[in-house]
Amino acid sequence: MAELSVGKEVLSQCNKCKLILAHIIVTMKDAKTADKVQCKTCKATHTFKDPSAKKAKTSVDKVIKTAKARSGKTTETISELWNKAVNKSTSSAKDYSIKGSFITGDLIDHPTFGQGVVEKLIDSNKIEVIFQDDYRTLMHKK
Repeated sequence: MAELSVGKEVLSQCNKCKLILAHIIVTMKDAKTADKVQCKTCKATHTFKDPSAKKAKTSVDKVIKTAKARSGKTTETISELWNKAVNKSTSSAKDYSIKGSFITGDLIDHPTFGQGVVEKLIDSNKIEVIFQDDYRTLMHKK
C-alpha cells in the first residue's frame, strides 16, 4: 500500500455524492490513518471512510429485528424462521399474482423472491410474507 500523507489522493465514500470517489487527504489521525478528506468531485470535506472496510451483509449474518419482536428470541436468523414457517404450512404452494387472494399460512411461489409463507394480513390488499432472505410486504386482491 502507498504511503499516506496530507495532500495525497485516496479513495473514500463521499457523504454528499454517495459514491466511492477520489479524495485529497486534508488531515491525518496518525502516520498511517487518514482523518479528514476532501472530495475531488464536489469539494465537500468529511471524515475518511475506507471503502474496503465496508462489511457485506449476508442473510446468515443478520438477525431480523422483527423476528425478535415476534418470537422474543434473538438467535434465530430469517432463514431459520422461514424454514419453520414452511414446515408449519399445510397448504400447497400457490403461484403469486397481484390478482390472487391469500390468507395467513398460505405457501406462495414468487417469481423473484422464491417460496414464501404469508405471515399476516396487513389490510384488505396487503400481506406480509416471510421469504428465505427477508420479510416483504406484497399486494394481493388487485
